[in-house]
Amino acid sequence: MSLPTWRDWLFSGKAFFAAMLALYIALAFDLPRTYWAVTAVYIVSSPLAGATSSKALYRALGTVMGAVAAVVLVPLLIDAPELLVLAVALWTGGLLYISLLDRTPRSYVFMLAGYSLALIALPDVGAPESIFDTALARSEEILLGISCAALVGTMVFPSSLGPSLSGRLALLIEDAASWADEILRGEGALPATPLRRQRLATDIAGLDLVISQLAYDVGARDIARHARELRGRLLMLLPLFSSLADRLYALKTSGRLLAPELAATLQEVAEWIGHGARCDAGEGPRLLARIQALEPGGRTDWEALVLSSGLERLRDIVELWQDCVSLQRLIAEGKGASHWRPVFVSRRILPLSRHHDHGLLLFSAASVALSVVAASAVWIGTGWASGAGFVMMAAVAGSFFAGLDQPVPKIRSMLVLTVVAILIAALYLFIILPLVQSFEMLVLVLAPAFLALGLMITRPALAMSGVLVAVNVASFVALQNRYSAEFAGFANDGLASAAGIGFALAWAAITRPFGSAWAARRLVHAGWADLAETAAGERRADSDRLAGRSLDRLGQLVPRLGSLEDRVLADVDGFAEVRVGFNVVELQRTRAAIGPAGGLADAVLDAVSGLYAARQARGTVVAPPETLRIAIDRALGGTLDTSPAGRRAIDALVGLRRVFFPEAAPPLSTRAAPALPLAAE
Repeated sequence: MSLPTWRDWLFSGKAFFAAMLALYIALAFDLPRTYWAVTAVYIVSSPLAGATSSKALYRALGTVMGAVAAVVLVPLLIDAPELLVLAVALWTGGLLYISLLDRTPRSYVFMLAGYSLALIALPDVGAPESIFDTALARSEEILLGISCAALVGTMVFPSSLGPSLSGRLALLIEDAASWADEILRGEGALPATPLRRQRLATDIAGLDLVISQLAYDVGARDIARHARELRGRLLMLLPLFSSLADRLYALKTSGRLLAPELAATLQEVAEWIGHGARCDAGEGPRLLARIQALEPGGRTDWEALVLSSGLERLRDIVELWQDCVSLQRLIAEGKGASHWRPVFVSRRILPLSRHHDHGLLLFSAASVALSVVAASAVWIGTGWASGAGFVMMAAVAGSFFAGLDQPVPKIRSMLVLTVVAILIAALYLFIILPLVQSFEMLVLVLAPAFLALGLMITRPALAMSGVLVAVNVASFVALQNRYSAEFAGFANDGLASAAGIGFALAWAAITRPFGSAWAARRLVHAGWADLAETAAGERRADSDRLAGRSLDRLGQLVPRLGSLEDRVLADVDGFAEVRVGFNVVELQRTRAAIGPAGGLADAVLDAVSGLYAARQARGTVVAPPETLRIAIDRALGGTLDTSPAGRRAIDALVGLRRVFFPEAAPPLSTRAAPALPLAAE
């Protein structure tokens, strides 16, 4: 591991300064729980100013929502503890479900609001008359802490998101350029997309987390629109790469050598794209003219249709690449407000469309809600004086990791880190702090531990550990205006917290044993169901969002596939199913405009729908039936319309045949002659 850089030390120093500033103000105003302000600083602090500001806003909103709920519910239900427990559980689970639906940093608002009710309400169930004061104090101190963190983060040597985003985009463009180079030079022209290349969908989808924080970064706010445009175009490139690789594979395995003109053009495009973000955008129009000159003209054979389809993909890739390079340069230069015109205008950019496994998310949220009920039953049954802390930590631990397929390892780590924090807090509370006589001395003795924890936060692999230990140390030390420490109470509170996390660990092990394989299978089956319904015409209203949903599913699926050994999932090519979705939507759009051939297109759509319905029903990959190939070949031979709609329909049929029957012999009859097919994957 490399040594901390000066930027790491700067962040750690800023976070510690913000925490001490919040502590000083809280002590000056004699706030009842000053340590809440310190914990808030370390929860929201991030090396990037925009991330700190966004987390500060989200924590403020979540805290206020939880405080209001506590003030409303506790006085109403204090005489019915069972109903109060049920209300806390339903509130925690309901808001956790909403947070799981929103896979951006904004989801923290709802998760925090969910477990904040337990944090505020449960310790004061024995004194309901003080619940308003407790809720107000927590809100004041947390707002103080996040205000100090945001102020220091934005005013003292702020680190903008812009350079970080620019560097990340440059790496993604280089990775995409590498894949394009493999395809165009022949090494990556394969009938199926390698898993390592499917991972690009996950990496590009991950840009949403950074882009969503740009609005809170003064130095990078203007580039947010360009960043969204670039993300959409990078996603659009991925199925086009997969489709082009398939078409080139078909041409190279047809028994003929590629025409010299085509081979030379592919090499030129490969060299141009190979420069990544440094390529000359002015070369784009010349390459597009070269591609246009390769169109097969009036030829009607299968090889000509495949060639024309591949050239259309290549044309789209060149146009999109020009857009990606120009956008990346504008972002790198911080020129978000400058005028920009896209080159790629032949199709809509993929909309941001999410796939949510509502059943799995509801199960995860309900599991946490039930754990709150069960932990509360233990508390009430034992009459444990510190039982409120037990329930609180069970709710927090369960909520934090509810979105994971396998939460047990993370909760186990949280338990270990909490025990470490308790030991550090004991060292401070019973050995070091009794010797402290001034605030300056307090800052001096706290600095070594908290500066080290701040350095941990700068390392992505250690960030969560650093935050958990810092927050727990501040909470267990419970700094106040006057030193008062009692070992029995400290030990009881520490035991309650550790036991609450241990309870969440055991609960997750019992109720969430399924792991990644189960979630991955559900994603695959959801994709099959989506394609079956779309091909059957049941989802025409949102067909434009089908590709977006498919790529979002792919982004969720690929990280799980890498760690699984599942025969059903091993054969899944996520991009192939995205291409099927493009082609199905294109046939749905054009079938009414191609005259009598529309009936032949309907037969193809019915067969595709039946195939995916069969896969969904059997829960396994069912081979495409011969009747589907016959339907596609009949539609290809019967589509005589050479209008733009007819050419799009033919191209969609070519795409479907290549996905389902890549090794089949060419159709016996292909009479249509598309001079310039439009995009379908």
